[in-house]
Amino acid sequence: MDRENEKCVMVIDESLPLGVIANTAAIMGITLGKEMPGVVGRDVEDMSGREHLGIIEFPVPILKGNPEIIRSIRSKLYEPGYSELTVVDFSDLAQGCRTYEEYEKKLLGVPEDSLQYLGVAICGPKKKVNKLTGSMGLLR
Repeated sequence: MDRENEKCVMVIDESLPLGVIANTAAIMGITLGKEMPGVVGRDVEDMSGREHLGIIEFPVPILKGNPEIIRSIRSKLYEPGYSELTVVDFSDLAQGCRTYEEYEKKLLGVPEDSLQYLGVAICGPKKKVNKLTGSMGLLR
């Protein structure tokens, strides 16, 4: 990943309870780590010689959204012009499942346009990510 010309953001529904916001960010972050293992730095030691596992090498701003904004962004991300972006979404359906098997089965029976997205993470060329999210404020 060319860190100068690449960007990664998360857009999360700011109206969600804090615990659901944190869970949404964690789930999407773990998936980004799986999809983009090269962005996780090497393990490091502190002055005491204690090891700390590597973390992502660049910031991932979390932006405030709402269901309509997230739906709009997610819809645009299906367009061919955005196919090079790495996209992770997290929906109400996924959040409500106890097992991955349950998620797989339920998702197969639901059309995409009926999902309510809690958040979406987007990584790729800075210009494309900014085109989608550049005017959005930070979730605080």
